[in-house]
Amino acid sequence: MLNLVLQTQHDQAIREHGERAYPNECCGFLLGRIKDEQFQVVRVLPATNMRGEEEQHNRFIITPEASFIAEKEARREGLDIIGHYHSHPDHPSRPSQYDLDHATWPRSAFAIISVHHGAAKELTSWLLQDDRAKFKPQTIEIEQTQETLG
Repeated sequence: MLNLVLQTQHDQAIREHGERAYPNECCGFLLGRIKDEQFQVVRVLPATNMRGEEEQHNRFIITPEASFIAEKEARREGLDIIGHYHSHPDHPSRPSQYDLDHATWPRSAFAIISVHHGAAKELTSWLLQDDRAKFKPQTIEIEQTQETLG
């Protein structure tokens, strides 16, 4: 089924990043492992949106250099880049045509947080089909950590 499994602190980190970046798009990496048909996130690694300032409200770009650094960091921790996340300021958390046109990694998680008027709302995740023709919705499981249970 290929669910995306996040801990509560990962969900919170993505939401907070989206709120801090508002009214611009935020972006970052999902580090972890694909195991037992699940994308298991171990770490959320924020990236800097390097799109031009006038375009950051509805576009993001992660530089090859940032991807290289994230890959190096993931390997050092025994992890992989299993996906990316970004925000949609004042828009639904569904992939846009632009997202589809620029997605390059089939079978990696593509999480989107909707941020309306500065407040994070719905988090969704998507998988790019192997033929890159469209995204399929991906179920998100948020696991409670000990600190959130206590």
